[in-house]
Amino acid sequence: MCGIIGFTGNLQAPGILVDGLQQLEYRGYDSAGIAVNNGSETKIVKTTGKVATLREKVEATADLAGTCGIGHTRWATHGGVTEVNAHPHVSGNVTLIHNGIIENYKELAASLKTKGFTAISETDTEVAAMLIDSLYDGDPFAALKEADQMLEGAYGFCVMFKDHPGEIYCMRNASPLVASHTEDGSFIASDMVALLKYTKDYFVVPEEHIVVMKADSITLYTMDGGVEEPKMLHVDWDTTAAQKGGYDFFMQKEIYDQPEALHNTIMPRIHNGHADFSADNISDDIFKGVNRVIVTACGTAWHAGLVGRHLIEAMIRIPVTVELASEFRYMNPILDEHTLVVVITQSGETADSLAALRLANERGAKTISIVNVKGSSIARESDYVLYTHAGPEIAVASTKAFSVQCAGMYLIALKLAEVNNLMTDEQMKDFCDKFEQAIGTVEEVLKMDDYIKGISEKIKDTFSAFYLGRGLDYGIACEACLKLKEISYVNAEAYCAGELKHGTISLITEGVPIIAIATQENVLPKLMANVEEVKARGAHVIVVTDKDMSNYEGIYDDLIQVPATDDLFATFASTVALQLLAYHVTVFRGYDVDQPRNLAKSVTVE
Repeated sequence: MCGIIGFTGNLQAPGILVDGLQQLEYRGYDSAGIAVNNGSETKIVKTTGKVATLREKVEATADLAGTCGIGHTRWATHGGVTEVNAHPHVSGNVTLIHNGIIENYKELAASLKTKGFTAISETDTEVAAMLIDSLYDGDPFAALKEADQMLEGAYGFCVMFKDHPGEIYCMRNASPLVASHTEDGSFIASDMVALLKYTKDYFVVPEEHIVVMKADSITLYTMDGGVEEPKMLHVDWDTTAAQKGGYDFFMQKEIYDQPEALHNTIMPRIHNGHADFSADNISDDIFKGVNRVIVTACGTAWHAGLVGRHLIEAMIRIPVTVELASEFRYMNPILDEHTLVVVITQSGETADSLAALRLANERGAKTISIVNVKGSSIARESDYVLYTHAGPEIAVASTKAFSVQCAGMYLIALKLAEVNNLMTDEQMKDFCDKFEQAIGTVEEVLKMDDYIKGISEKIKDTFSAFYLGRGLDYGIACEACLKLKEISYVNAEAYCAGELKHGTISLITEGVPIIAIATQENVLPKLMANVEEVKARGAHVIVVTDKDMSNYEGIYDDLIQVPATDDLFATFASTVALQLLAYHVTVFRGYDVDQPRNLAKSVTVE
């Protein structure tokens, strides 16, 4: 949610800010704005709509110059999509941008009103600006420290004070911020993507700290005023990884990135037929004595958890539950030192997942996270972290992130089996060989792109669609369904195929697309019997499978035949085929594949 960029240095700020916001567009937003200080005054330019519109307004604004400024893309939470509600917000001495939600803003607004402060917008952010201004007596640090004690909720702030030109003050609680200093000046952003043009070295702003940015320095302070040396990190990809590279959309590019992303995630961790986490500094001890696994995640990552549950229960024979992080934190879960909690998240900043992790840590469970972003909050607060190596994912709808999250669960399942002596050396080697072969099946599916595009055109005008799967395929069905509905706006639902007769079959009418995933041999006859039932009611049936379907001809309309593999590893090929299906349906419908309406890439508020 909400993109943040800030710069102070020896370059002109307006172009840096607008360019940075353009790099952050993928996060989802509905308005944008910048504030630029020239040493004597601060000018603000805001607009609803796209950053391109903001750029036009910035270029048309006379005398908009200065080497210090902050910029923001807003995703509406409190208050509608209006220019007044767009950031930055100003109150007296304070100009502020904010990512997050202030939960007690109404109480604060009521208290501030008695002191003569009245908001002109509908936002919680303006209330935060008024609060900081009400506490300000010339010492920015003191005002921010006191405000931090009074604010409830999630926030990442960048603040400019009128009488401290050339300086930016930043602090965060939950909402992510990354910062860096170069010979050009000091930078801060909500995502490293915005800074890649200037540096590949950065640090994550810790919670309950204040960053003071000046043209010639950047300093990290604890809340008691002590100076702390930031922990520097380095990204191993460059700006080309965050560009389309000739593809029509980022999502299309990221679908095609998957063989490399899978290779980078899997192969460094497989040695001589064993899972090797030594480079990750993950101790085998975390996998010993585990009698229960809980996977907690949100959205796409939750679906990766469903795949993981099937693997671990089939291979390890210990119970696995997969909990939505937004529910887990409120359900008073049963946790102890024998429980392994796996948190899955692309960004490492998902608010509900972070809260779930903290609860698991408080209650003494073992915790490991599967994360794509180095140094993120969830990565830092887990006992251990298994980084995926997907590189930047710009499209709002996750594709390669899901595949590598599933790969992470396969690796954890293998390690659990190895540490607890549940597989022989021969079985582990066979597992690793098939795992590696699964990467090759993805390459082959990508060659079917035009064929899948043709099938997509047949269902592009549908109002609704249904995905069916059993066992491992159910998790894939859930993720494929989410891909279709979040970008094409088709009213799609995923079901365990056997549940059709318990109500859902009443929705099957002439021409309704049914996408059946059929890669699990032990339930194939049962699944195809369910398919035959919907076909008899006039559905347009698309079967995605790696099996010989000669015995089932006539009960489906279209067949997507992916490369054959062991049932346990069918996840990857079928996933990519279904991503392509959703992608092409959306392109045919004329929608923005990368930035679907109302959605944000990283959900950093509850």
